[in-house]
Amino acid sequence: MQVLNPATEEVICEVPLATTDDAERALSAADSAFRAWARTPPIERAKFMLAIADGIRDRADELARLVTAEEGKPITEARGEVAGAADFFSYYAGLARSIEGEILASDIADEELWIRRVPHGVVAAIIPWNYPSALTARKIAPAILAGNTVVLKPHEDTPLSALAIGEVIAEVGVPPGVVNIVTGPGETVGAALASSQTTNLVTMTGSVEAGRAVLHSAAENITQVSLELGGKAPFIVLDDADLDVAVRSAVTSRYMNCGQVCISNERTYVHRSVYNEFLERYVECVSELRVGDPTSESTDVGPKVNRQELEKVTSMVDDARSAGANVLIGGRVLTDDEFARGYWYEPTVLTNVDHSMEIMHREIFGPVTPIMPFDEWNSVIELANDSTYGLSAYLFTNDFQRIMRAVNDVRFGELYINRIGPEALQAFHIGYRQSGIGGDDGKHGLDIYLQPQTIYANFSGHAMNHLMPYGEPGLEERGAVERS
Repeated sequence: MQVLNPATEEVICEVPLATTDDAERALSAADSAFRAWARTPPIERAKFMLAIADGIRDRADELARLVTAEEGKPITEARGEVAGAADFFSYYAGLARSIEGEILASDIADEELWIRRVPHGVVAAIIPWNYPSALTARKIAPAILAGNTVVLKPHEDTPLSALAIGEVIAEVGVPPGVVNIVTGPGETVGAALASSQTTNLVTMTGSVEAGRAVLHSAAENITQVSLELGGKAPFIVLDDADLDVAVRSAVTSRYMNCGQVCISNERTYVHRSVYNEFLERYVECVSELRVGDPTSESTDVGPKVNRQELEKVTSMVDDARSAGANVLIGGRVLTDDEFARGYWYEPTVLTNVDHSMEIMHREIFGPVTPIMPFDEWNSVIELANDSTYGLSAYLFTNDFQRIMRAVNDVRFGELYINRIGPEALQAFHIGYRQSGIGGDDGKHGLDIYLQPQTIYANFSGHAMNHLMPYGEPGLEERGAVERS
């Protein structure tokens, strides 16, 4: 399976094209390793994870250049991604002593009820192409800290980062079978992982369409599923906002990683009283973005990841233009000179858009900003919530009353107030509606990889005399309760 550089369309290398049999062999290896790994104390598992974090940091430059080569991310952003990948392992290692259970009083003498938190077993992890290093760590770190074993399938466009982290995991001595990586298409390998009886949990980050496919594959065995899917984040700027902060934040949120971020500013709403000033500043900032070689330290925006993504963005902008949108800047594929090869699209700003347009509802996942004014709070909240997605939303204001109204009114899993992402390790990355089920990060993200187990621990030394549907055995015979 060839891996292409999206900036040049050159073949970087070839990786194995896994079959469904390969997926089953990986699952079998994970299953064989599970019992011993689950019985390893969490603090011992954490030592491996700290070593993995150190290994990633030792190879940070190499790993960042892999991200840039296979995904097209500017090298400055790639370095941040790799640092984040190491942090996932360090952070979850720090939670090794926080896996707690409960002890409950029983209704019976000489008995206790224990609720333990135990690993699921074999976890199938499926990730997309936009953060190939960080998402590998985001899935593997909490899974193995919890005592699970993992089979990870990276996206077929960007398998190299996952394989490189897999090398680090092997080098630090993590037992064979605990972490397994298979490379191949989602339609075959991903489906095999999600549908296997050996899989106990599927965790996936990707598109809504891919999420539906995973749910369908997992349904036959009623396998538990956690999904982090797409987003259509509204970016709301009120009349009292600091426009310098709002403009710079909106530009960064939209054009980071060429707009290929699930929490990106996908649609911008600006109060009409500051709309013209905001728009002027915004277009000026966008015009200064440097598009080009992602290995250059001065590049702000690299290429789209593949031709299919480039064509999708092109089609969406053309459709919006046909529906009446104005292109203030950008709006075309770059093909001249250094852009003769690769998947390049100009940073673009659209105005004269409304909610009848597809571009205000479908995830763009590219360097395009539709901007529209609003007049009333209730109207912008209605527009913001008018989405099948529910991942992230942004609000820029210094009015505490309106901040609290947004907290209550905005129906998204994450609300960023006067700041943008990325997400915090210790928080919980969660989406509503078609943005997913389950979530990632923090102690709640760790909970995804644990399941409760209830133990009835009776130490009375004698058998129970009665079997009753409710209450303590023999309670009626002592006259304590009357039953009709």
